[in-house]
Amino acid sequence: MKLSILDQSPIASGQTAGEALQESVKLAQMAERLGYTRYWLTEHHDLEGIAGSVPEIMLSYVGALTQSIRLGTGAVLLPHYKPYKVAETHNMLATLFPGRIDVGIGRAPGGSAEATNVLSDNFLQNVGKMPELTRELLHFLDDDYPSPNKYSDLSASPVPDVSPTPWLLGTSKKSGLLAAEYGMAYPFAQFMSDDNGQDVIQQYRDEFTPRKSDQPAHVIVAVSVVCATTSAKASEIAKDACLWSLQKEKAETDPLKKEFLTHEEKQKAETMQEKMIIGHPQEVAQQLLEVKEKYQADEIMIITTTRYPLERQQSYRLIAEEMLDGL
Repeated sequence: MKLSILDQSPIASGQTAGEALQESVKLAQMAERLGYTRYWLTEHHDLEGIAGSVPEIMLSYVGALTQSIRLGTGAVLLPHYKPYKVAETHNMLATLFPGRIDVGIGRAPGGSAEATNVLSDNFLQNVGKMPELTRELLHFLDDDYPSPNKYSDLSASPVPDVSPTPWLLGTSKKSGLLAAEYGMAYPFAQFMSDDNGQDVIQQYRDEFTPRKSDQPAHVIVAVSVVCATTSAKASEIAKDACLWSLQKEKAETDPLKKEFLTHEEKQKAETMQEKMIIGHPQEVAQQLLEVKEKYQADEIMIITTTRYPLERQQSYRLIAEEMLDGL
């Protein structure tokens, strides 16, 4: 059973952004000790309570303070950027940390309309060009632009001995089909999707065309999880985390009333919990195995967000102690 971590660098209650980023480093180090396969960082812009805006910079810091765990962007939001620069950045990381770097790409804006506008002058047009941008990125990562082409003699240097592994993150059949067409590994974000994940993943496998001869289809399913020593404690932490998340969202538009959630907002928190895996270690382990079987996943990626850092660390630790053989 391969388990991995997706980290948004949440700013916990009473924390500064700097402290939240240091907690992310501690989480990556703990994940390595406990036997997690990979550790990915998300990209969000000007969102209340999230410190992770530039995962590539954090990965260089985390990489220097870890030894073996795979590190990646989950995801770098490609429509904001030129593929050549994304390739250069991840090639640099792969040169510094050989055989450890994943480049996960996505098409979401990652923040408000205002943040999107200052990041890119033509984001919506680039979303429509996602297949073209993805193909261009893959050529730069593989250093194999065919001739004749205006980029044939151009390399995204430094070109590492082991190229970053490209992943296309998604929540729908559209993303799954694009990943299959280009022979990319595919993480399906079950925790934020309303689509039938089984159909999405099966279609990805059916349509998969290897980019390289020895490359099989590979599926990660990402799920939201809260684990604690008892079911009751896990439920309490999950409920508190969902209410806290909604309070942070409300603070952006109504800062004086952020602590006062309406009945509808409290119902939304309950709906959020229904999509999560919550329980003590044995319960969570059983549910994760069921997810793996249901989706025929090669790997499960866990995202855990709680109000307090120790709750988050304990959740990942309890799961690993139940399911993994750490160092």
